[in-house]
Amino acid sequence: MSETQDIRQAIIEALPLTTSNHGEVPDQRSLYLPPAHIKALRLECNLVIGARGVGKSFWTAALGSPSARSSLGQTVRELERTDVHIGFAVAPDIDAFPDGEVFSHLMDAATPYDIWRAVVARWLALVTSETIPLTTWDETVAWVKANPESLARLLQRANEHFRQRQRFGLIVFDALDRTSRDWGRMDDIVRDLLRVVLWLKSYPNLHAKVFLREDQSDRTVTDFTDASKLLATKAELTWAPHDLHGLLWQMLCNAPSLNGELLRRIYAGIVGSPPPQRGDIWQLSEEIKRESAKQRALFEALAGAWMGRDRRRGVPYVWSVSHLADGRRRTSPRSFLAAIRQAAEDSSEQYPEHPHALHYESIKRGVQKASEIRVLEMAEDYPWVTQVMEPLRGLTVPCPFEIIERCWSDDFPNGLGVASGERLPPQHAERGWPGVRSDLERLGVFETMKDGRVNLPDLYRVGFGLGRRGGVKPLK
Repeated sequence: MSETQDIRQAIIEALPLTTSNHGEVPDQRSLYLPPAHIKALRLECNLVIGARGVGKSFWTAALGSPSARSSLGQTVRELERTDVHIGFAVAPDIDAFPDGEVFSHLMDAATPYDIWRAVVARWLALVTSETIPLTTWDETVAWVKANPESLARLLQRANEHFRQRQRFGLIVFDALDRTSRDWGRMDDIVRDLLRVVLWLKSYPNLHAKVFLREDQSDRTVTDFTDASKLLATKAELTWAPHDLHGLLWQMLCNAPSLNGELLRRIYAGIVGSPPPQRGDIWQLSEEIKRESAKQRALFEALAGAWMGRDRRRGVPYVWSVSHLADGRRRTSPRSFLAAIRQAAEDSSEQYPEHPHALHYESIKRGVQKASEIRVLEMAEDYPWVTQVMEPLRGLTVPCPFEIIERCWSDDFPNGLGVASGERLPPQHAERGWPGVRSDLERLGVFETMKDGRVNLPDLYRVGFGLGRRGGVKPLK
């Protein structure tokens, strides 16, 4: 039993308390590149779409880090010859780009198109060591508007700078929801940014990449001439179940000190050889990156074969991912890793004598923890979601939408309003409660069943306190 407890502690030490990225340079031990993400990191990909927690800010920070970019360059070869500049992101950098308040101020006298071109101008002036007004953003934007020829020459010289050195320049934009709290203004900001990206495509050695939330990309931000050239490059950040298990073992094999040695011994016992090493980083064999008998066997070594006493309760390898999916059947790495870490902690406390490191009941409590975290994240990004879900606490789903609508009408007799503080309100609030339902479905919080009833996936149902017969118990 002592070794099983050691395995549990090793899992806890290997997985971070939080996988949220706020602009920090990613730990290269957790730098795992799923095949579906390779296209998103290529230079020709200008538009990357992803839900919360799938890696938009992570990849932005990784691209901005020379060391992480060097590691990624082993798979995406052109990144080895690319210099990256961050044009907007979670982490503030007022010299590189205006924050939300400054952006709002600048829009009193300039279009977002001019503001984004000013961001590009500052980047390329830095590259070419040319002098343009940099004291304030007002000055830079005014210069861009007043000097179209000088700006064009700056881009030509910058493109030539990279061409002569056989390198590329890439500017990356992320977290654009922080530029405005009004959807109409947000659409203008995103649309004009995409126009600037199209403008840069005329210069072979200059590239731009925009990471967008799904609700932003679903809007009319590509209704301009030649937008199809950008849409043709679009990539979506998705995680297949085998990608999540691959990421898990990438992090377990790179656990610190004795914890890593213990987990690598488990890996070697199942796979037949230790994970290959590149420098200080342990990599995975290709077979463990795919859905395979050995990938399944690795998780079975940690969690056993069944989610109970027999096969009727399901298989942990499948169950641990499927019960963390949203209403659009997508599971994020953030939710998965949080659930596994919590399962290890709970097993250590509640089931110390269990023969496997992860008890099946603890895996269920891991789903509860992941749901709690996801609900808190939703409250950060979409405060209105928490607002409309509170009256539904205690309901049992699936249920007819009329029951949900009645709860909302009772709590909000005058309608929802837009009490969303600093963040964007519901997109379709003007359509009333059906519009709110549509927005919740787009976010993956609601799913409509074939018989028309509304259901919630465990990822949200548990955290928001709704019940379902036979399902994981909701949080109180």
